[in-house]
Amino acid sequence: MSDTERHYDIVIAGGGMIGTSLAIALAPLGLRVAVIEAVARQSTGQPSFDDRSTALSRSTQRMFEAMGLWDDIVAAATPIRSIHVSDKGRFGFSHIDAEEQGVEALGYVVINRVLGGVLQTAMKGVEKVDELCPARIVDIDLVPGSAQVVVDLGDTRQTFSCDLLVAADGANSQVRDMMGIEATKSEYGQRAIIGNLLPEMGLDRRAFERFTSQGPLAVLPVADNRAAFIWTVSEDDAERVLALDDEMFLGELQREFGYRLGRFSRVGKRASYALILSKALRLTATRSVLVGNAAHGLHPVSAQGFNLGMRDVAALCDCIADAAQGTAFDPGSPELLERYASWRHSDQKKLVRFTDSLVKLFGSARRPLRTLRNIGMLGFDLVPGVRSTFAKHTMGLAGRLPRLSRGVPLK
Repeated sequence: MSDTERHYDIVIAGGGMIGTSLAIALAPLGLRVAVIEAVARQSTGQPSFDDRSTALSRSTQRMFEAMGLWDDIVAAATPIRSIHVSDKGRFGFSHIDAEEQGVEALGYVVINRVLGGVLQTAMKGVEKVDELCPARIVDIDLVPGSAQVVVDLGDTRQTFSCDLLVAADGANSQVRDMMGIEATKSEYGQRAIIGNLLPEMGLDRRAFERFTSQGPLAVLPVADNRAAFIWTVSEDDAERVLALDDEMFLGELQREFGYRLGRFSRVGKRASYALILSKALRLTATRSVLVGNAAHGLHPVSAQGFNLGMRDVAALCDCIADAAQGTAFDPGSPELLERYASWRHSDQKKLVRFTDSLVKLFGSARRPLRTLRNIGMLGFDLVPGVRSTFAKHTMGLAGRLPRLSRGVPLK
C-alpha cells in the first residue's frame, strides 16, 4: 500500500449510526474517508443496529431527506403525531400536537436494525469510503501536519494518516481518551429497561412520556401495533425488576403507566443499561473532533441523544463543505475546528441542561420541586408559546441550523 493509499482526508472512529451517517453525509464532497468499527456488523454484540427503537426528530428527518435516504427509512418508520406527558399520582396532563405545530409529524420511531440496514446499504454505494470492520484504533499521534492512526485489524496492524480524525465511538470513547480530552460523568443511580410489548389499544401515532417516582417511562409507537418502552428504574431495584417473569414484569409496568392503552401483553426480550450523564470538557484537539455520544451522553428522557448527535454531524459537514470551497482546503485546520466547537457548544449545553433538569425536577420528592412541576405542567398548556417553544426544541428546530438539518443538500 502506497503512502497515498494510506492517507485519508477524514478517518471516522466508530461505525455506528452516527459515524455511518457522517460518512454518507460527506459523500457529495468527494473526500476520501475511512470508517473504523470495532464490532463486526453481524455480531450479536453489535450495539448500534439491534432491536431497540430510536425516535427521529424533525431535523434528523430533514437530514435523511437531504441525504436521499428518507424514503427507505420512512417506509419502516412510525410517525409521532402527538406527545402525551403526565406525572404519576397527579391530575392532568400536557400534550404536543403535530397539527398545532404545522407539521405532518413531530418525529418518527424506527427500529435500529432497520435504520442500520438502510445506512449500511447507502455507505456501500459511496465510492470513496473504506470500511475497516472489525478493526480498532489502538494509537494515535496528533501533530499540526496530519493525524497518524494505528489500526489493529486482528491479524495485522497498519498505520494511516489523515487530515481530520473524528471520534464517533460512543460515550466510553477510547479515541477521545487518546486525544487527551477528558469527560465528566455523573451517575443518575438509574437504569433504563427497554423492550417491546403489545398494548390492548393502538397508540394511534401517539408517544407517551410519564414521570414516575423512580424516573420517566416512555412508550412509543412502532410497527404492527406494538409499543416500544424505555422504563427508568432505580439502580437498586433494577436487578429485581429484570428478574421478573413476563406476567409480573408487565403487571409492574402497567401500574406505573396506567390503562390509557388498555392492558399490556406479550412483552419481548428486555435489555438494560446504566444511565450516566457524560460531557466532554472540550470538543476538539489537534486535527481531531468529537461527535455524538463521544461529546455528550444524555439521559433518554425526551429522546434527544441521537438527534443531538446528528446535529453534530450536520454542523461538522457544514464547516467542511464551506472550507472545501476555498483554494487551500484542509478539513482539520484549527479555524475549521474552532468554528465547529463554537457552533455546537450552545446546542449541546442547552440539551444537556434541559434533559438533566427534567430528570431532577420530576424525580424529586421534595415539596418545593413537587409544587414547581405541578405549576410547570399547568403552564405547559396554559401559558402562550410554551408548547410551541418546547416543540421546537424536541423537533431539533431551535437555534441556528446547519443546511442538512434544514433539508438542504451539501451540494
